[in-house]
Amino acid sequence: MYYLLTFLGIILLNAIPFFAPTTWTVLLLIAALTNLNPWYLPIIGAVAASIGRSILALASKHIVRNRFLSRATKSHIDAVHDYLEHRGTVARWVFFLYALGPMPTNYVFIAYGLTALPLRMILIPFFVGRLASYAFWTYIGVTLGSLYGEVSWAQLFSGYAVLGQVATIVAVYGFIKVPWRKYLPQN
Repeated sequence: MYYLLTFLGIILLNAIPFFAPTTWTVLLLIAALTNLNPWYLPIIGAVAASIGRSILALASKHIVRNRFLSRATKSHIDAVHDYLEHRGTVARWVFFLYALGPMPTNYVFIAYGLTALPLRMILIPFFVGRLASYAFWTYIGVTLGSLYGEVSWAQLFSGYAVLGQVATIVAVYGFIKVPWRKYLPQN
């Protein structure tokens, strides 16, 4: 039952565009504070995060792009679409390497959804990268929990976490306002 709740909770966290704690911190805390098998948590986390981020990207595409963006803004974003469409291999490697790190990916999936590119380009590299990083962070969580026992849920809502989410909102806004055709090489 706890595995199912973890799975559903991580889907929800990853479908929320802003002000949700990062999945790796949630997994770290679950590993540190529970007796759940730490080898299952990275798999559960990577699958659930991939589903949640897919929901976020699709919502970004179908709701934000199709209903709220002006024609000029769509034109800016279409330049990114054209650029990434012709550089799929490089884009996949960049997404994979980014997914290995601890940085949040909500703004990446929002921006990617706005481009209306197929999800398969980003989803597999994201899943593999997150599986590896979640395994690392879960191991750290188990180690910290056994060493210190002072890990708490309050850490998910620290000032740094809130500032990071505000920076995310600014980054997404900046992404849609840049006239990308001026800065990206033409194909």
